[in-house]
Amino acid sequence: MYKIKVELYFSAAHNLREYKGKCEELHGHNWKVEASLKAAKPGKSGMVLDFSYFKEKLHEILDDLDHKYLNSLPYFKKINPTSENLARYIFDRLKPGVPGLASVTVWESHNSNATYFKE
Repeated sequence: MYKIKVELYFSAAHNLREYKGKCEELHGHNWKVEASLKAAKPGKSGMVLDFSYFKEKLHEILDDLDHKYLNSLPYFKKINPTSENLARYIFDRLKPGVPGLASVTVWESHNSNATYFKE
């Protein structure tokens, strides 16, 4: 079994609803996003998936989030823009273009992250 991973970054602001504490106020993060996929074996080229293609697909999704106020995006108007929900949002949009997508991890700081995957 093989596993490959790409990492990209974006910056965005949000505030958490139904939360008591500092994060209910408007604030921003320089988010790191890791996406990984699994495959039983590489293709004819010897690659599971071309890293450039994988990064391009992830970049397309992150472009829609970069330098945005996440709460104002249609998806997050009713869904709280937590790291957990952001990981699922990215996973669900990336999955159609990336066969074998295993997980998406969203880092909101250097020591805090959330991962979404389907079993």
